[in-house]
Amino acid sequence: MEARSASLPAADAPFAGRRIWFAGIGGAGLSAYALLAKAWGADVAGWDRAETPYLAYVRQAGIDVTVTPEPAAAPAGWETVVSSAYAARVPGTRRADFLAEIVSARRSIVVAGAHGKTTTTAMIAFCLDRLGYDPAYVIGGEVPQLGGNARAGSGWLVVEGDESDRTIAALRPEIAVVTNLDLDHHSTFASLAELEDLVEGWLAHVPRVVQGEGLAPLTTELSVPGEHNRRNAACALAALELAGVERERAVRALAEFRGVGRRFELRGEAGGVAVYDDYAHNAAKVEALLGAVRELEPRRALVVFQPHLFSRTRHVARELARALAGFDEVCVTDVYPAREEPVEGVTGKLVVDALCEVRPEVTPGWTPSLHDAAAFVARRARSGDIVVTVGAGDVDRVAQLVLERLAGGR
Repeated sequence: MEARSASLPAADAPFAGRRIWFAGIGGAGLSAYALLAKAWGADVAGWDRAETPYLAYVRQAGIDVTVTPEPAAAPAGWETVVSSAYAARVPGTRRADFLAEIVSARRSIVVAGAHGKTTTTAMIAFCLDRLGYDPAYVIGGEVPQLGGNARAGSGWLVVEGDESDRTIAALRPEIAVVTNLDLDHHSTFASLAELEDLVEGWLAHVPRVVQGEGLAPLTTELSVPGEHNRRNAACALAALELAGVERERAVRALAEFRGVGRRFELRGEAGGVAVYDDYAHNAAKVEALLGAVRELEPRRALVVFQPHLFSRTRHVARELARALAGFDEVCVTDVYPAREEPVEGVTGKLVVDALCEVRPEVTPGWTPSLHDAAAFVARRARSGDIVVTVGAGDVDRVAQLVLERLAGGR
């Protein structure tokens, strides 16, 4: 796959003369920032604790990467930009502060919201690209049709923002998109009202704003299924119009958009069973995913769900159970901790127990390990079924394990 960010430099070099070390360079965010910094004139290198898919693009851009279990020190005289995951251990510039620099360097569109911001950001960047506007973009997921998650073009800069740690408040774009608001980050916000106050304060500094919750879903044909994607498309089109793109041209381009990695992504088929993978990690996202699944021809749908974060699981286990109950077969793995330390009594079993109460006629599977989950669904899947692996952690590994079991006779 082509790393377009390496081959298409920006029109000028706002970071020329800087030497920047990225701690956590393998993440979706910092890998993108590193690619832009390199294309915009900086000397760039970095460290991460493990290999990630994004490092392929980083290395293709000529950026040196150190992979070691413990953080590697920056070369003498280099500034350090630190991922949120390592901010407590590594001194340096916060990820959010560096992103604010990036946004200030170009005419920018920033997309925020609880649900759909990655896909909406990708839709905007895709349309600008296909219509010849040569965008720069920073997206929190891989977009196969764009060749990655970042590019340093000469036109509009399209950025996926992040309200999860309040850092979006520092961004000053020309256009802001808020897809929707929902209380999803319980360790950061005590209430939805607190989140709404943060976003309202941020938008007061933005000249032009798109509020997705006030838009009707797009009714023209898309290549990505689901009501949620029709709403994402409405947000993207509104932003494109504010950026000066004629609506009919944008609609035609958007019809060709085929999605973002890990957003109802078909991973393969074996034994007559189609296996998909999706990033959904809260109840609203799971419900939207189920809606997209049901738009396909009638088929049994089996789901492997991996809860994400102890704080979220503790607060929303029952809401997750209600969303998952719409699938025909459900199994749940243990919690993917990400940046959090374990919380006593909080495991994926909370979701399983809630499922037993919500849907007592069907027994869900408690499959703590990913291998347990793959075995569970592979034994139950039959020709014509759909299997979906779901969550924001490493549950995507289950898709390949399931395909291997199905191909090998389970």
